Amino acid sequence: MCPEARAVEPDALLTPFDPPAFHITNPDGKAAGVIVCDHASNKVPSRLNGLGLTPACLNYHISYDIGAEGVAQRLAPVLDMPAIFSGFSRLVIDMNRPTDDFTSIREISDAHVVPGNRGLTARDHKQRQEELFKPYHDAVEGLVAGKRRRADELGLEAPVIISVHSCTDEMRGVKRPWHIGVLYNRDERLAKATIASLEAQNPDLTIGDNKPYSGLDAYGYTIERHALPAGLPNVLFEVRQDLIGTEEGQAQYAEILGKALTAVLTDKAQFTLHRT
Repeated sequence: MCPEARAVEPDALLTPFDPPAFHITNPDGKAAGVIVCDHASNKVPSRLNGLGLTPACLNYHISYDIGAEGVAQRLAPVLDMPAIFSGFSRLVIDMNRPTDDFTSIREISDAHVVPGNRGLTARDHKQRQEELFKPYHDAVEGLVAGKRRRADELGLEAPVIISVHSCTDEMRGVKRPWHIGVLYNRDERLAKATIASLEAQNPDLTIGDNKPYSGLDAYGYTIERHALPAGLPNVLFEVRQDLIGTEEGQAQYAEILGKALTAVLTDKAQFTLHRT
C-alpha cells in the first residue's frame, strides 16, 4: 500500500486514493473567525465515474464555484483565520443545502442532466451524507466551537463566520452587474458594515446588497446551521466568476475583501451575539 493510502471499508464511497472530504488551511489562525468555502472543488469520488459527465461539464459552474477556493485561501492569512474547503463537487452532494432538500443531490442542474445522480437509493444518499456531508459540517462545527472558546481571550463575545462563493456573470441571458454580492439573512450587521466598507474603498465596483441572490432565501445552509442559531455575526460573498477565474483575479479580490473586512472587524464592539 502506498504511504498516502488510507484504510477504508470495502463498500465505502471513498477509496484510499480519493482526496479527503474537506481540508483546512491556516489552521492556527488566531483571529476570532472562520472562513468556509462550501463549493471549493469539482472532484468526484473515483467510484462514481465522474457522475457520467464529461470533464468539460465538471469544469462548468454547476460543478463548483469557480475561483472561490483561490480567494478563500488567500483571504485566510490576511484575516488570520482558518479556512475550511469542501473536497468534492456540489453535484455529488451540496454542502450548502439541507440533505432532505431536492437540491442536495441534483439530477438536473442548469439544464444539464447528471446521469450518476439518477435512480439513487436511500443507501446511496446516506453514503454521501455520511462520508462527505457530515465530516465537512462536523469540522466546521469544531472550528467554530474552538473560536467561541477563544473569543473571550480576544475581547469578542462571538466569532464571525465568513462564507466565500462565486457566481456566474450571466444567468438566463441576463447580465449581472455586481462585482461582489454581499448576502445576509436576519442578522445583517456584518454584511451591512462590509457593504459600506467595500463601497468606500472601491468606488468603481458595483456591490450587490443581497444580490444576485438573497440571503433570506432558504439556500444558505452553512450559515443557517452554524451561525444563525448561535447568533454569530456572518456574511456570505458571491464574487463574479469571470473576475476570479485566474490566480491574478483571485489575489485581487482576496485583497479587496481582506481590506474591507479588516476595517470592519477592528470595531469589535458591534460583533456580539445576535439575540432575536
